[in-house]
Amino acid sequence: MSLVKFKKRRPWFPTEFSNFFGDDDFFNDRFWNRYVQNEPMINVKETEGEYQVELAAPGLEKDDFEISIDDGYLIIKAEKTVEKEEKEENFTRREFSYNSFRRSLMLPEDVKEEEIKASYENGVLKFNLSKKELKEVKHPKKIEIE
Repeated sequence: MSLVKFKKRRPWFPTEFSNFFGDDDFFNDRFWNRYVQNEPMINVKETEGEYQVELAAPGLEKDDFEISIDDGYLIIKAEKTVEKEEKEENFTRREFSYNSFRRSLMLPEDVKEEEIKASYENGVLKFNLSKKELKEVKHPKKIEIE
């Protein structure tokens, strides 16, 4: 008898936002939905003091990205348009390409949003998300009436 990994039934339509660590399928096959084929793959690594996120985005330049934080989400957008035109005596060749994506990650509560750092090198967009100390949640205390 062999063990087979159970896969949940996937939704018909993609969701706009993905949880930071996601569900069971987050690090598995992300190509199941034809609507998210342009969504770049990411790696998330947690250390004691920070989260390290790497997003594969080859062929883009640093200026092609727009990165923002909105209501606890790290939003990464990229757009690149390339047009080439070559004119010779007998012909004109015109080429056009367009590439874009949007990726939104829900940030954990312990991320210092004001200290997020990003860098782009060799087709990989890297983020360092510093952690902050979360205050311990105090549970309600019952007071007896004397």
